[in-house]
Amino acid sequence: MIETRIRFGIIGCANIARKVSRAILLSPNTTISAIGSRSLEKATAFASENGFPETAKVYGNYDAVLDDPDVDAVYVPLPTSLHLRWAVVAAQKKKHVLLEKPVAINVGELDRILEACESSGVQFMDATMWMHHPRTEKMKEVLSDQQRFGQLNSLHSTCSYVGEGDFLKNNIRVNSNLDSLGALGDMGWYSIRAILWALDYQLPKTVTAIRDAELNESGVILSCGASLNYEGKVVTFYCSFLSNLSTDLIALGTKGNLRVHDFVVPFTETVGHYYVVSNSKWVKLGLDPEPSEFKITTELPQEALMVQEFARLVERIHSGDAKPEKKWPMLSRKTQVVIDAIVASINDGYEPFEVVN
Repeated sequence: MIETRIRFGIIGCANIARKVSRAILLSPNTTISAIGSRSLEKATAFASENGFPETAKVYGNYDAVLDDPDVDAVYVPLPTSLHLRWAVVAAQKKKHVLLEKPVAINVGELDRILEACESSGVQFMDATMWMHHPRTEKMKEVLSDQQRFGQLNSLHSTCSYVGEGDFLKNNIRVNSNLDSLGALGDMGWYSIRAILWALDYQLPKTVTAIRDAELNESGVILSCGASLNYEGKVVTFYCSFLSNLSTDLIALGTKGNLRVHDFVVPFTETVGHYYVVSNSKWVKLGLDPEPSEFKITTELPQEALMVQEFARLVERIHSGDAKPEKKWPMLSRKTQVVIDAIVASINDGYEPFEVVN
């Protein structure tokens, strides 16, 4: 059976759009119908460099993409400060919205986006790619296994990379007018989502930012960490533009441990690794048993699986078989709520800040 291809429009030519546009072309149920940029020349070059179909339309503005009747859904990789405007307009024009993370500057803005999507009956999803890798489901099975893992006691995640060259001066991620959340929105988003995922999306009672977060002269976060208050558990994360590349997640249970060193983007595109050990003991020569390595393979990269799932939800809406799936807006909102609380804790002198959904 031939799948219906959901026709994507892309607004903006950010580097991440190269990866997602490739994913749209790899996915069996999606295609690229249009792209828009602030200049026709930039959009034309982007389409050519990334192998867009000859039928793809190229526009020198964003509105034309959203007005195109041959566009079913829109991918928005614009700077975070522009998400509110363009995601709302897209929803009002009945385009389903795949929105790059962080999805908004704050939860108030996100609520306006989600309200627009709900009012128009369109699907919303954020572009957190690792959520769609089959490894993610397998790791969750480990955390849920009482015999193998037991009760979760401690959880820690790190997401970092060094911003090279003129990154710390000119990149949009450190521009307070474009992406004021900085490293917290860019890399902290992944760690916070991983923590929520591991804890069945239960929000912490409070969060406390770790002292001496590093901010630039415009107040954009370059590096920070936080402790999330879950009763009976130690839960922390660290994110940075100043530390060597790291995307680690470590979960410690009463009977076992889980470690993954590349949870955001697998080191190998079609293979996701993770490590599990249960009932460990010290012996004379070291640890017994040694951690077991698991490899989860996939034919399509996780970003293609993401757009494939998004398109499947869109097709069900178009066929009248379903309404927009509410799971994805809920996950985005909870992640944003925690980010907002961490920002508030930093601004309040690193005092604990209550998390309110």
